[in-house]
Amino acid sequence: MRPLTKSQKARIAIRIIKTTVDALALRGYYKPSGKSGQTLANGLRMLSPEIYGSMNDSRIIELKGLEYVIERLPEGIEACNRIILTAQDDFEHTSFEKIIPPKRRRVSYRVSEKEICFIITRGSSEIYDILTHVTFLDIEANKIFQQMTDREGNITDTWKELQRIVESNAQLAGDTLDHALWNLSIILGRTFHETKGTYEYLEKYNPSSHATNVLFHLVYRLGKRVADECVSRDNELLISFTPSLIDMIGNQSYSQDWADHIKTHLKQLRLIDRPLHIISANLHSVINTLYGYDALAKKEKNAPLEDFYAFIKNIAKKDKEVQSSAEKQGFHEIPDSSGTYIDCQIIDTAMLTDVAFHPSLNIDTSVMKTEKPVILVFDYAFGTQAFEVMDELLEPLYEKNKPVKLNIKSISVMGKAGILPGEKNDIMLATAHVFEGTSDNYIVDNDLRKEDFDESVNVYAGPMVTVVGTSLQNKDMLKRFQTSSWKAVGLEMEGGHYQKAITSAIIRGHVSKKVKIRYAYYASDNPLISGQTLAYGSMGAEGIKPTYMITKIILERILHA
Repeated sequence: MRPLTKSQKARIAIRIIKTTVDALALRGYYKPSGKSGQTLANGLRMLSPEIYGSMNDSRIIELKGLEYVIERLPEGIEACNRIILTAQDDFEHTSFEKIIPPKRRRVSYRVSEKEICFIITRGSSEIYDILTHVTFLDIEANKIFQQMTDREGNITDTWKELQRIVESNAQLAGDTLDHALWNLSIILGRTFHETKGTYEYLEKYNPSSHATNVLFHLVYRLGKRVADECVSRDNELLISFTPSLIDMIGNQSYSQDWADHIKTHLKQLRLIDRPLHIISANLHSVINTLYGYDALAKKEKNAPLEDFYAFIKNIAKKDKEVQSSAEKQGFHEIPDSSGTYIDCQIIDTAMLTDVAFHPSLNIDTSVMKTEKPVILVFDYAFGTQAFEVMDELLEPLYEKNKPVKLNIKSISVMGKAGILPGEKNDIMLATAHVFEGTSDNYIVDNDLRKEDFDESVNVYAGPMVTVVGTSLQNKDMLKRFQTSSWKAVGLEMEGGHYQKAITSAIIRGHVSKKVKIRYAYYASDNPLISGQTLAYGSMGAEGIKPTYMITKIILERILHA
């Protein structure tokens, strides 16, 4: 029997993780310290995702992965031994503390000091995301616990010093801070400068309950939780899934409410019969591209008006002024009320005829007068949620039990993605979406081409891999997708799910076969290059150019004869 390649082992690991999570959700509970929890942890170790870096090295704590995870989970989760996932929000009008992480749109509630409840409204991808992050934290917590005692089982002096710092909660500075960080670096198995870098990063993140010393509290609580487990089985970390969550899996009720809300607004605005162009993107680039120049060009006397991207960079923090002007000229904001956490915008282009566009925009105003297209922009979906929201959105509107099809002319998806052959801030155009670990593959007749973009940005066209989660990226498997006959150019979480819904809608006759499809992604990371993974931070101001270049070209496609 031939030995498995690293990429084959990675595919098996993803299958183990996915199957285990699905089984545990149906079972209703598990303990990370139990057999099922260890199966999940072993699958994660076998996969060894790039975002979790040195997770498999028992000698050191993975700091960049810790930074990434702690910003995407609720504050204080490291101290909890009861984590509950539920689909039903029973917490409104209660005294429980509501927590939203700074870099992930998910709601949780602190029921007690040791118990947190997640409200799951975004489908199975959110469950995978939470549980892989929790599993990573548990792996690191056990590594920290090993540093608490010496070979004889006595508490080490370094841990006693950490405990003293945490309990005193004193302000640390100068030599005192350096000494404390040096002591902490011994526990973490990292260099002083690596430890200091993460300390400074988390101080900026700064959860509300900690005035200072975030990293010290985090490490201490992780280790102490595992120590408490050793004292009593009652303290073991338990993750539970409520019956309402199990019933929700595969049910699109949140997405149906979301789509119905949008269609109701289109009807109320008397736009339901107009040509509709759907854009899945961020909620700043379309409004800034269409309205920013008209709203602020006269006020920005010293702004670089001729350079479109320099102008956008200059107005980046003036969204309220832009929106105030836009609302007088056909712009409507539709905040989410369904629980999907996907806000929307509706733009009636018939009211844009008197708007002054940036000179670099190639827009035909006659289209707005004759065809009067409507643009629907909605915020990023999350993984499998993309299928649900697009599937429901493309459904006909029912009036008196009769279907009324939306007049959908184009569907554009602008997303963030990991790139394989290039670097951060490059652009990828999908020619197909390939689902990781399954045989579901969709060819894309993309209305966007490489020649549409100027040479100042690198553009790659090819298949995009739709992955289970950003936290489950494996370098060997991704290399195979890039270097084999797949010739994949990037990876993302939503494109394949969107295309699955679009294909379904075309088959069922909800959408015309002639609908224009556009997929363009800007590179937020390169998981194959050390230091360019998602754990190493956001794109920053450099991401403005690829983001707005894609936006500009999509709008020119929509608003040009």
